[in-house]
Amino acid sequence: MKYALITGGSRGIGAAAARLFARRGWGVAVGHCQSGQRARALTEELSGLGVPAMAVRADVSDKNQVERMVDNVLENFCQLDILVCSAGVSHVGLISQIDEDEWRHLFAVNVDGVHHCCRAALPHMLERKSGSIVTVSSMWGQVGASCEAAYSAAKGAVIAYTKALAKELGPSNIRVNCVAPGVIDTEMNAHLSPDDLSALAEETPLGRVGAPEEAAAAIAFLASDEASFLTGQVVCPNGGLVV
Repeated sequence: MKYALITGGSRGIGAAAARLFARRGWGVAVGHCQSGQRARALTEELSGLGVPAMAVRADVSDKNQVERMVDNVLENFCQLDILVCSAGVSHVGLISQIDEDEWRHLFAVNVDGVHHCCRAALPHMLERKSGSIVTVSSMWGQVGASCEAAYSAAKGAVIAYTKALAKELGPSNIRVNCVAPGVIDTEMNAHLSPDDLSALAEETPLGRVGAPEEAAAAIAFLASDEASFLTGQVVCPNGGLVV
């Protein structure tokens, strides 16, 4: 059995990935920061599928909390095969309007958080010479978005970090890949009006926005043995909006 830790696992793409992993028979630790009730409800759902499941809390921007979270997972699961870095926050607004604290918080969660999680999980994976890490970026990390400069920059950093780490860890048989979704129907996009969503759907060659389960399927593929010769890659479930 494989065991996975999914940060940002209580909602959206992370929760969809947790459900898909459980259906594949993988044990899942659902990482969350402020969604304890949701995380516990999800772990009960996953346990009902006959797999080990647990909820673990950490603010991924805090290195010490992340280390304790990973230790907790290892104490309960005894191994960690898959790390999915899905925790993230967004910011919409003109670059002239974002203050220093907002800028740093966005990078602390979206970039530092990925680094902290990888650093905490790596000693175990390196000892076993096995592991799969999947980061979650965004299509805006590839091409940038107006009024989302900070978010775009942070998600671009995630892609660069993923590619560099893949080269560093490949000799240790640890794969590192990234999923860069397009517009997905999650709470993170709740600020978009129906007209905005309709306009984005019209711009998308497939004519609609994506479902969390579609992004989760890309994550599950990259985490699985089916992707055993893939590392340093960015998979883009975006309906063709960015090619």
